[in-house]
Amino acid sequence: MEPIIIVLIILVVLVFIALIKTIQVIPQASAAIVERFGRYTRTLNAGLNIVVPFIDSIRNRIDLREQVVPFPPQPVITQDNLVVNIDTVIYYQVTDARAATYEVASYIQAIEQLTVTTLRNIIGGMDLERTLTSREEINAALRGVLDEATGKWGIRVNRVELKAIEPPTSIQDSMEKQMRADRDKRAAILTAEGTRQAAILTAEGEKQSQILRAEGEAKAAALRAEGEAQAIRTVFESIHAGDPDQKLLSYQYLQMLPKIAEGDANKLWIVPSEIGDALKGLSGAIGNFGPMVGGSGGTGGSGSSGNNGSDRREKPSID
Repeated sequence: MEPIIIVLIILVVLVFIALIKTIQVIPQASAAIVERFGRYTRTLNAGLNIVVPFIDSIRNRIDLREQVVPFPPQPVITQDNLVVNIDTVIYYQVTDARAATYEVASYIQAIEQLTVTTLRNIIGGMDLERTLTSREEINAALRGVLDEATGKWGIRVNRVELKAIEPPTSIQDSMEKQMRADRDKRAAILTAEGTRQAAILTAEGEKQSQILRAEGEAKAAALRAEGEAQAIRTVFESIHAGDPDQKLLSYQYLQMLPKIAEGDANKLWIVPSEIGDALKGLSGAIGNFGPMVGGSGGTGGSGSSGNNGSDRREKPSID
């Protein structure tokens, strides 16, 4: 009985192993390569798959999702003979599991070496300044070469990114000094522009202030002149309406002469030519008043007293 039990146990184990070998579950976004006696048979897609146990074997399981692979810094010589270290990141995706398995031994290593050689060809035709400022151009050129070369491997390169471009330390110091000098220059230019603009605005403000002040003074002078003209016109109309005679005008003229001579600064003043006419008019007025005063005196007193008064007039002595 014991040998039969052992045989049955062995058969059960073999059946269990055969079932495990027969049923293959492939995860989503994955693929598996099936070989029969060492030869490619088919590709298993995601889901439940049945294979012939002990005849068919799974050669490789491949992830079909997009993969990200960073490559270590690679020294690259530019056109102006400067060595720069460039870090790259590759985004790729396997589109053909069979080609990725049989067309290249290790597609990761192949992509890395292809990236290094392509970078050296691209950067070798650029100087350092263009290399630092042409990342998009380098990415596009690198992606085009990689995508064309890896297509036969069943791999599609979606993106290529330059993570870092590091020039030599001496070049970095020179670049920092140049950038610092450029910043100082721009700061000096901006300061000078600000000072110039402030001076222009100040001059414009002073100009506008002087213009407004001159306009105000002109308007004030015009208003004063207009007021004086109105006052003169009013006085003239009043005098004309009163119809003054020559005697009154002469008397008013003589009254204004002391006011003309007032002030300590008036060392010299000129008598106008009209003073003679004024004096003639005034003397005429005094002459008319004289007979009136003499007539009243003759009536009140003797004529001899009047003659004596006239005889006593003496000429002023001149010292």
